Amino acid sequence: MSASLPPVLDAWRMVAAKRLFDGRLPLAGMSRLRPALADAEGDCRFEVEFGVDAMGMRYVEVRAEAELPLLCQRTLERFLHPVRINQRLGLITDESQEAALREGVEPLLLDASGELNPAGLVEDELILAVPVVPIDPDSAELEARWPDEVEEEEKPNPFAALAALKEQKK
Repeated sequence: MSASLPPVLDAWRMVAAKRLFDGRLPLAGMSRLRPALADAEGDCRFEVEFGVDAMGMRYVEVRAEAELPLLCQRTLERFLHPVRINQRLGLITDESQEAALREGVEPLLLDASGELNPAGLVEDELILAVPVVPIDPDSAELEARWPDEVEEEEKPNPFAALAALKEQKK
């Protein structure tokens, strides 16, 4: 079952109903992601699926695809960075439950009400996918040429004059 994405939902009810939400979110609407982008053109295709695995763990799985417009730090030009996310988050109500999560499953701490902002969840995963130093893989690597070893000229020691005065006083 698929439906449009509500602004806030009850994660516990969504898990019980095994709901799936999919659609598109504009990058322009992601206020926390926008400062990392060159511009806010484009959108993100997403799926947010709730369920319970074979071990009884309640989870939300976030799948997203986007082409993020970033500024290449090598050329200082805009490029599109493709992002594909498939992240399962284990829903927990207490930090002590984190140890029980399977390997590769990240915890998502919720309060008893289970209130969750699904668009914010997708935005969080996109923020984590932005590289620390964005470099367009199609850009040419710049080569810097350093001058051959240059002999340093001898500079007079500024304290030599003081040493000469000291010698004169003796």
